[in-house]
Amino acid sequence: MTTQADFNGNIIETPFADALSERYLAYALSTIMSRSLPDVRDGLKPVHRRLLYAMRLLKLDPKTGYKKCARVVGDVIGKYHPHGDQSVYDALVRLAQDFSVRFPLVDGQGNFGNVDGDNAAAMRYTEARLTEVAMALMEGLEEDAVDYRETYDGEDREPIVFSGSFPNLLANGSSGIAVGMATNIPPHNVGELADGMQLLIDARLSDHKRGDNLTFSYDAITTHKLMDSIQGPDFPTGGQLVEDRETIIDAYDTGRGSFRVRARWEKEELSRGIYQIVITEIPFQVQKSKLIERIADLINEKKLPILADVRDESAEDIRIVLEPKNRTVDEKILMESLFRLTELESRFSMNMNVIASDNRPRVLPLKEMLNSFLNHQVEVLIRRSQFRLDKIEHRLEILAGYLIAYLNLDEVIRIIREEDDAKASLIATFKLNDVQAEAILNMRLRALRKLEEMEIRTEHAGLEKEGAQLKSLIRSPELQWIAIGDKVSVIKEKFGQETVLGKRRTRFGDAPTAEVVPIEAMIEKEPLTVLCSKRGWIRALKGHAKPEEDFKYKDGDEEKFRFHAYTTDKIFLFATSGKLYTIGADKLPSARGNGEPVRLMVDMDANDEIVTLLPFQPGSKLVVASSIGKGFIIEAANAVAMKKGGKQILNLPNDAIATHCFVADGDSVAVIGKNRKLLVFSIDELPVMNRGQGVTLQRYKDGTLSDIVTFHKSEGLTWQMGGNGDRWRTETDLVQWTGKRGNAGRLPPMGFPRNNKFK
Repeated sequence: MTTQADFNGNIIETPFADALSERYLAYALSTIMSRSLPDVRDGLKPVHRRLLYAMRLLKLDPKTGYKKCARVVGDVIGKYHPHGDQSVYDALVRLAQDFSVRFPLVDGQGNFGNVDGDNAAAMRYTEARLTEVAMALMEGLEEDAVDYRETYDGEDREPIVFSGSFPNLLANGSSGIAVGMATNIPPHNVGELADGMQLLIDARLSDHKRGDNLTFSYDAITTHKLMDSIQGPDFPTGGQLVEDRETIIDAYDTGRGSFRVRARWEKEELSRGIYQIVITEIPFQVQKSKLIERIADLINEKKLPILADVRDESAEDIRIVLEPKNRTVDEKILMESLFRLTELESRFSMNMNVIASDNRPRVLPLKEMLNSFLNHQVEVLIRRSQFRLDKIEHRLEILAGYLIAYLNLDEVIRIIREEDDAKASLIATFKLNDVQAEAILNMRLRALRKLEEMEIRTEHAGLEKEGAQLKSLIRSPELQWIAIGDKVSVIKEKFGQETVLGKRRTRFGDAPTAEVVPIEAMIEKEPLTVLCSKRGWIRALKGHAKPEEDFKYKDGDEEKFRFHAYTTDKIFLFATSGKLYTIGADKLPSARGNGEPVRLMVDMDANDEIVTLLPFQPGSKLVVASSIGKGFIIEAANAVAMKKGGKQILNLPNDAIATHCFVADGDSVAVIGKNRKLLVFSIDELPVMNRGQGVTLQRYKDGTLSDIVTFHKSEGLTWQMGGNGDRWRTETDLVQWTGKRGNAGRLPPMGFPRNNKFK
């Protein structure tokens, strides 16, 4: 239980679980609604909205001078956003970075970071002002276009949402992680968005002409049709989108999906047939410095032997130069390999999760997102029109009073000069209202000219006409959609494809069909001798060592495995847990010193021991067996593990361990148990499996498996004789030991080793 005391000293008892859930729910809602997810109407989170609004009040218009960012941040955290100054400044910086935001909302002066990942200078050194895009986003705020709310301290007011006709949510995108949900919306081309919105507007107009609230034309606008205008993401750093059209359409139809984005590159011919590859655009949100560092690591680690060098020749534009190993290297294969190994290709996971029009977080498809924005614009249009109409009616009221004054000018002057309460007398004499009487009393003497009366009548007529138009607009949905269409056209003209800022940057293309060369094929093939001790220290010696060569090991340790391999090989490690691990031979430590513990290269359990270490042979099969005398055959290719955690091959019951793993070579299997019974059967009786306990190899009453081998029956079964000598015996007459798999077997021939091992 937990308690909560109020200010009167009372104690309210409540269950701890209830108190915790209530507070966590409040925190989660705050994070979702006020921090992480953007509003579908203006595409902004509260911190961004407050930054731009504070800059507007500071009169940081595009045509005025800059002000220190520290001044802006101070106003924001002092008046609107009581959070850390660094987090607010980071938000401001991102709005000014043309490589982070497709249409920057802040015009920064000074060091605002770069695509290499370098941070911006401190806020006391940088300056900022608004851009034309930001001004378009806040257009009409002073005309009662949106609702306002009190700031956190109640001393000021701030807009709940912006009113402008710039489609910021889809134009600039958004990303954020809330509690239990996240959002990741890519940026788009404003000209294409305007074309898509015009489709929806034309459909609305067509339906209104039919009447009866029909939505036939609007319903006919599918995501597929919208995507004829809105091709897909348009990232600020360009790049190439390599996804088929159906995948893109499906993502926008559901609001979720992923896009593969690749760097743009070109081949530059040099002298004597030599060439180099120049990368001019990189995927969105990829740091150039880390990308180049990764490519350099591939070269140093010899994981990409067909690439000789990488250079960064970037200035304001990106220019990364790749130098192939020689002129015979195919540039497409080289780039395909780099796309697979580096962030020259990345995936953008789209999740269009926003605060919807009903003030709830939801994942919206493209059409609903555009429709929500347009509906907001209709509401803004009506509110601005009503605001203007109220102003006109107020002015017409005053002008009517002025006209009465001009028609009775002498009497008005007399009343003002002679009456003690001129205002009351004017109201009583000419049947004026308070506003009209006050306006007459505040007139300047110069306004009493005859010409002024004509100007008043002209203004009155003009305002009456404008007022009638506004009333028609407020009453007519058809006129409203026409007006919204005109606003969309203005946005397209200012920020569309014909402008430098609005020109599409991300291109589209199919994934290249060049065959990807496996990494193993790029590794220089060099002979190795793999050594592993009983304690699990592994190393690789260059060249194929002779059998008689000796190698040093740690005190108390000795050699357990030795075999020849190549740097291009994969090495299988089979453990007593029944897991099979795969190690690249090129990744083995050199033979200088004692090597490294193999447990640093694979995630083996502490109690596991190495059963077998052998090179992977393509096309081969492995025999695996456990201590309880069960096993099976597995294709070696299916045993390759892609992760350090290995692949579970042999399932083991309690107290059982894996004991054997070797390449199947022959047509027969010989099994001997610790009870000294030998059984020979055909290898065809062993099933080929990918995982499991396997089948019973030999039946034991009280015993376990001791050894198992495969051999060619025509050549006979060979085993090493006991004693200190290197004597071997081969038995070709195996009839009395031959049976069916799962039999108990018979005692082995005379002279079979007492340790019950074939070698």
